[in-house]
Amino acid sequence: MVQTDPANEKKEIRRRYRILLKTWKAKSEEDKKLVDRAFDLAVKAHRDMRRESGEPYIYHPISVATIAAGEIGLGTTSVICSLLHDVVEDTEFTLEDIRMMFGEKVASIIDGLTKIKGIFDQHTTSVQAENFKKILLTLSDDVRVILIKLADRLHNMRTLDAVSPEKQLKIASETIYLYAPLAHRLGLHAIKSELQDLAFKYTEPVVYANISKKLRASEKGRTQFINSFTEPVEKSLEAHNIKATITPREKSLYSIWQKMQKKQVPFEEIYDIFAVRIVIDTDPESEKSDCWKVYSIITDIYRPNHDRLRDWISIPKANGYEALHTTVMSHTGQWVEIQIRSVRMEEIAEKGYAAHWKYKESMKANNRLDNWLDRIKEMIESPDADALSFIDDVKGYFFLDEITVFTPQGELRTLPANSTVLDFAYAIHSEIGHTCIGAKVDKKLVPINYALKNGEQIEVLTSRKQVPKDEWLNYVVTTRAKTNIKLVIRNEKKKHFKQGKEKLEKWFAQFNVEFTHDNIRKFIKSNNFTSLIDLYHASATDTIGFKDVKLFAASNTKSGWLTYVTRSHKKERQKEISPGANGSGNGHELPRLEKEVEGNVNRLGYEISKCCNPIPGDEIIGVIAANHLPIQIHRTKCPKGIELVSSFGNRFVKIHWTNKGSISFLTGIKITGIDKVGLINDITKIISAELNLNIKSFHLEARNGLTEGEVMVYVQDSNNLNNLISNLKKIEGIKNVNRGD
Repeated sequence: MVQTDPANEKKEIRRRYRILLKTWKAKSEEDKKLVDRAFDLAVKAHRDMRRESGEPYIYHPISVATIAAGEIGLGTTSVICSLLHDVVEDTEFTLEDIRMMFGEKVASIIDGLTKIKGIFDQHTTSVQAENFKKILLTLSDDVRVILIKLADRLHNMRTLDAVSPEKQLKIASETIYLYAPLAHRLGLHAIKSELQDLAFKYTEPVVYANISKKLRASEKGRTQFINSFTEPVEKSLEAHNIKATITPREKSLYSIWQKMQKKQVPFEEIYDIFAVRIVIDTDPESEKSDCWKVYSIITDIYRPNHDRLRDWISIPKANGYEALHTTVMSHTGQWVEIQIRSVRMEEIAEKGYAAHWKYKESMKANNRLDNWLDRIKEMIESPDADALSFIDDVKGYFFLDEITVFTPQGELRTLPANSTVLDFAYAIHSEIGHTCIGAKVDKKLVPINYALKNGEQIEVLTSRKQVPKDEWLNYVVTTRAKTNIKLVIRNEKKKHFKQGKEKLEKWFAQFNVEFTHDNIRKFIKSNNFTSLIDLYHASATDTIGFKDVKLFAASNTKSGWLTYVTRSHKKERQKEISPGANGSGNGHELPRLEKEVEGNVNRLGYEISKCCNPIPGDEIIGVIAANHLPIQIHRTKCPKGIELVSSFGNRFVKIHWTNKGSISFLTGIKITGIDKVGLINDITKIISAELNLNIKSFHLEARNGLTEGEVMVYVQDSNNLNNLISNLKKIEGIKNVNRGD
């Protein structure tokens, strides 16, 4: 039990509150009185409450208010709401009490925060897809609700050590999947990076610790390099009478790890671990020309890579971000990224939407962030009821890069990268999208699935005879296009609803299968449909038929639905498992996976996910992604697994491997190196002769003196795999060996 000292705790509460006041800086005595009143109410409301760490609960709202004021730049109303954000949910005080004391606006924001808390912060469930829709709906009411919620989540992530490992993994997965992208889209770069790093700490603790250790070890060398690199730049800026601050900005651990994964290289081969940021103190009227002047000064000293120039001053990003980015070659032969921005741009880059709003009037700021919020509202209010599809579309949209294109009249349009002609057509108007048959891009005729590039001018071609088709969903990336296409297709399919239902009902009757809701649900799953509408449309158009019902009836009456699913799954899974290296494999069961809570996963049935192909020794999680078995087994770092934990958190279980026996698991090894005679023999000798492992497939291709290949091999566990990788790296000429998922 945690020992408490009321007197010391009281002093600590007052100390933390003084830090908040110093961070916030009241603009008037009236504002100070309001915040004092909110603080007093919060202390009173939470007086008997403690966090899971044992600390007084009031520490949390004070910290959230400090983050909202200092790291996001929010004002008096938001500080009050941050202090009170848990009061209505967790104490005897009501929303009406808040309204009486602080007015309608504060009550409205508190109401939004209370609803969000009910969605996100339950102890037994995680975020669900339909609830995420409700979260984003608050964006259209008052974006401060989301900004305060991000501050709340950031403090919870900073104090996540106090909760159980299962809850850590669930909250971290939710954070990296939803909160970090939301912070990114709202322009909160610093908060996005910290949320990613903190989530990374709990989803990949060993990798996180390893990268942290290597960063600390290489810090001295980086500092020396940065000092020598920036010295001539500082002198030149001073000679041109440009007031500027030059600071090195280290990449986040998460972004370093992402780059290691993308390039399949170790930490030592990641050279752009930091960027140099130059922030100039200049008037808003001349900041654009001054940024280009600084660019000119730098490129007089260091040779630039013209392919890496990014101009987000002329056309800012959709989240309001403005800066010039370039990459230059240092005198020691190392590429260095330079970021050039004004003080105003720096504040918007770090504090996002709050700073954007602050400068909106004085700068007649670009309204692209406001347009984005309007588009989010449009997505939410669309009639498409598929919540899981919605969450995928919107979440994906948060992190997409962007392109800028033009209408025939010269109007600028911003779209996600990889957008097609069809996306552009729907961005203009839904009817233009529905009837699109192609386009003229820079006067050249292209099809509807042509991927647009920056700076192109598009004239959409239409025909009244054209109608949306199912395959169109493969041609678009924007939520607006997907939603409109789905709506038309769905309405078309509804026309067959009655006919399809009647046909299916007759087929069921012929095999004495009751036409009940439960049986229909099972039939939908067994034939991989997503809804009744799709099922009845397939029935009406003879995509499914008599034979499908016959197969279902036979399996359903023979031994029950669950047995049918489990047997068919085990049969399918067995194809991917080889006999042990030293035996025939007869008599061996599949590896057992047991929940670290009551129950046994084997009894329920499970499925080893092919997206990440976990093997014994990997950290794994189990998710029941729908109201059906089997449980899906993913590696904890698998993006799909993280997505499922976020979307189906109430069906998430932490599990571990047991009873491995001599079963072998299929995994892939990616190899790159210098081509030489006998390389294949060296590789196969280690795999087969030295480690006694079975090879399923072997593909190696030599091109221009380099070799790239992939070997599919059966291993017993992750130690077996790591041993194999370590041995292959010792072969002369081999440069990289990595596990391929």
